[in-house]
Amino acid sequence: MRRRGVSAGGLDTLVDPAGGPEEAASPVVAPVAPVRLQTEFTFQLPRGYVDEDGTVHRDGSMRLATARDELAPLVDLRVKQNPAYLSIVLLSLVITRLGTITQVRAEVVERLFASDLAFLQDLYRRINAEGHTLAEVTCPACESVFEVDLAGGRPGES
Repeated sequence: MRRRGVSAGGLDTLVDPAGGPEEAASPVVAPVAPVRLQTEFTFQLPRGYVDEDGTVHRDGSMRLATARDELAPLVDLRVKQNPAYLSIVLLSLVITRLGTITQVRAEVVERLFASDLAFLQDLYRRINAEGHTLAEVTCPACESVFEVDLAGGRPGES
């Protein structure tokens, strides 16, 4: 029969009457898989950005905004002169790709069609203010697992 005791160093030990003290077994903790946060979202513009060569760019990606992204436009002179310009500067910071364009500047965003700008503003709001609205569900009839957008459409769509 083993009894629990305290060793001279203050550590718990198990005392085996037949032998000497044994170290107490520490609980086994299973490793936890890290949770992956989706930080980049792909999109397809309703109309598309038309560059100087006439190429239409519709597919792109937008990353989650940081606190710095939200604060940086506030010191931009264009935003100070016209507060409505804030969304243009902000979107240019978080859009990581638009077609083959990998450096999306404010000048590109301001040349978007109004419907594409509204689409991107909505996408920004949904991924940054509300988070994602996807839920994994299982069909009760066939037991297939799939995702459903609880907001009713793809991010950025109305």
